[in-house]
Amino acid sequence: MLATAAAWPYGAVHAQGVPDPPSSTVKSASAAPASQIPASLSPMSETLRSSIRKVVLVPGESPAEQALTGSYRKSTKGLYGGMVSGSTAGTVSKDVGPVSVSVPIPILTLPGMIAGGVAGATRREIQEFRDALTEDLLKASSQQLNNDKIALDVFSEIRTLPNLDPQLFAPTTPVPGDSDAILYINVKDVSIDVQGNEAIITATANATMHRRSDATDVYQRVIQYQDRDTLSDWTANDNAVWRDYVNFARHYIGREISSEVFDSVALQHTLLPAKSGNVSLVRRNQWNGTSKSLRPTLAWELNLLGGDADPAWASGIDESQIYYDLEIYDLHRPVYSRKQIPDPSHTVAQKLEACQTYRWSVRPSYHVGGDIRYGPWMRAVASTGSGNGNVGKDASEAPAYLYDFASLQIKCGSK
Repeated sequence: MLATAAAWPYGAVHAQGVPDPPSSTVKSASAAPASQIPASLSPMSETLRSSIRKVVLVPGESPAEQALTGSYRKSTKGLYGGMVSGSTAGTVSKDVGPVSVSVPIPILTLPGMIAGGVAGATRREIQEFRDALTEDLLKASSQQLNNDKIALDVFSEIRTLPNLDPQLFAPTTPVPGDSDAILYINVKDVSIDVQGNEAIITATANATMHRRSDATDVYQRVIQYQDRDTLSDWTANDNAVWRDYVNFARHYIGREISSEVFDSVALQHTLLPAKSGNVSLVRRNQWNGTSKSLRPTLAWELNLLGGDADPAWASGIDESQIYYDLEIYDLHRPVYSRKQIPDPSHTVAQKLEACQTYRWSVRPSYHVGGDIRYGPWMRAVASTGSGNGNVGKDASEAPAYLYDFASLQIKCGSK
């Protein structure tokens, strides 16, 4: 079983003394095959974005009643439903200034079942799996997938965008009358489907943009993040894989929402890893690199293809005003990041560990007419046509978010 997302996602340092940058790293062409951009990449239109400058982010669902009074008295639902029949693990929000803080509501009754087929799996395995994840959900520290935390992630992503004035309010905080729109961010559910000895876990969130001027919902996206693994792998080592899953699901969903609604641009392009002075690419797979340096120089090549859906906006791109954000991950978390790199290469400023394999990616940022728009993170999907970062195959090997990022092996004995 595979679920698909209805949307696709996407600090300031100059790299000094970077050896061997790839030549002609930003190119242009007159035509673009449609397959270069994932079909599900459909950000909010530039016309709608330009009409929204003052936006309030509110954790929770868009209220059914659309007569806006400027005050909202609805509790944040947080993580609920879907995971197990008849149980909830939610949050309520307390106001601390304009920002809400989550307080866990304990589950009073353990779930009686897990949704989905159970063929091929023993009742004991399912029972242990269910009990382990339920116990983990009861702990406040594990509740990463709730409305408040994802809304905070979106706010952190968009707060530096020019020409946008975002605020983050609790559901009970009155919304300023001069706001252009309200973005409601709601975690819908976390569902589990047991198939044989595997469990497929899918987190789903909604983002709804409500325009104040005509009291209508003008944009909505359903975001999903999914991974699979065996029942025993999900719960091994005190639920380690499950904990990684919820952390990466929160990371993905927050970025997806900010990208689709506020800052992404779907330019026809290719973005590929490139070799550098101390990073070699595997001959048969350029997405796999190796290095004998603990401070490798990562390089990439951006190729703008033209034929874009918004040629007027794209025509304003100045190649000297293209910058890059870079991130490096181990299997559990981001370990290194730099924003607004002016060149298509970067020497890692801190030492990585020898005998380790990392995943890394970059995204371009285009500075046009006083606005900033981001391209998608570099992924193998542009070359293979499969995978998009929200569906994984084996969570214990790598979280879904990292699956089609480039890999970098730091060899043993590296200096």
